[in-house]
Formats: sequence, C-alpha cells, structure tokens
Amino acid sequence: MATTPLAASNRADTGKGVARKLRADGRIPGIIYGHDITPRALSLNTHEFEMLLEKISYRTTVFELNVDGAKSNALIREIQRHPYRKEILHVDFQELVAGEKVSVSVPLAYTGAAIGVKEGGIIDQIMHELSIRVDPMAIPSKIEVDITNLAIGRSVHVGDVAVPAGIEVLDDEDATICTCAAPKEEATPEPTEAAAIAVEAEPEVLSKGKKEEEGAEPAEKKE
Repeated sequence: MATTPLAASNRADTGKGVARKLRADGRIPGIIYGHDITPRALSLNTHEFEMLLEKISYRTTVFELNVDGAKSNALIREIQRHPYRKEILHVDFQELVAGEKVSVSVPLAYTGAAIGVKEGGIIDQIMHELSIRVDPMAIPSKIEVDITNLAIGRSVHVGDVAVPAGIEVLDDEDATICTCAAPKEEATPEPTEAAAIAVEAEPEVLSKGKKEEEGAEPAEKKE
C-alpha cells in the first residue's frame, strides 16, 4: 500500500501554554511514539493537515512522516478535537517498525443485493468496523461483507467474512455484523373513546317546515 507524505517539525517545549500558542500560530501540537523509541513532541501545519484529512481515511493510512528531514512511517492513533469548536487540539502518531504487525480498525462495506431485502426486509447494521492485526503496508482501506444470501431473520457474523491472506481478525467470530429484519407492519390505530361515542350516537334529524305535534288541535282559521 502506498504511503502518504506528511511534514512535521520537532518541538522542544511542551505544556498547555505552549500548545495554545502553537494553535494560535496555525500549528497543531502532536507526539510520536513507538516500539523502543523515546516519545518526541511534534507540530504540524494546521491548514495542510486539515486539507489532507478531507482526502484520506486517516485510520487506515500509513504516513511517511518527514520530521525536519528525518523520515519514518507512522500511523495516526488519535486525533483530539475541541468539544464544540471545529478545531484539532492534538495528534498522536505511532512509529512503525519493519516486520512488526499493528492492530487497526477497518471499515466494513457491503456487497451484493440481499435476498431478504428483495422480499421487503430491512438490513440492520450492528458493526461498522472490524478490528484486525496486519502488516502496516498491507492495511486494507475496507473489508467487504457479501450479503447476497442474507434472508429475512438471518444474520452475518464475523466468522462468515472472508478476509485477505495475512490478516488476523481480532473480533469474536460469533459477533453479529448485520441482520435482515422483517418489515414492520403498521398497526391500525384503535378508536379513541370520543370517536367511539361519536360513531354510536344517533344523529339528530331536523325536519323542514312546520309539523303539527301528535295529538294537538289544529289552530282555528281566522275569518
């Protein structure tokens, strides 16, 4: 898999005050750590990094990190964001070692048209990612889940998914990835008490014109 270049700079000073000043100057504080290396504080250009995130899926991307001329491959392990502002606060990198596998979460993608959907069923996706251990240079951008034979009332489990050679799945093989549920029948609303009374009540009939009351004497005719 190809790597994505990313420039960074070493920084000697650390702390909240330094981090705030870096962000005010258009840079993001970060750190890089890894197997048998001393963690190092870094900083990134905010604009360049945000533009890069719009083009790639950082969770499955290997970065060719250029820190003041020294290059190494790394994964982003965490991006800390402001709780309500659109602002990146900090980035954690893990430096990769040749021949050493890493654990990552890869998005799941469905393929095929499920039999159950053709019969009116609805796909309920329970898992959106699969946790795997793999060589960093062989991290897939996604793992496909074939749902062609998924019928109503049936499920697809982790153990049913075919993964490329060299990938170790870390999730429980009995974990449910998705199910095909039967369509929900719309219940007929029960009439309210007021509606029931209205149906049972006899409508009042108003007669047109004058009608003599039963048994009443007719009025005398005026001459």
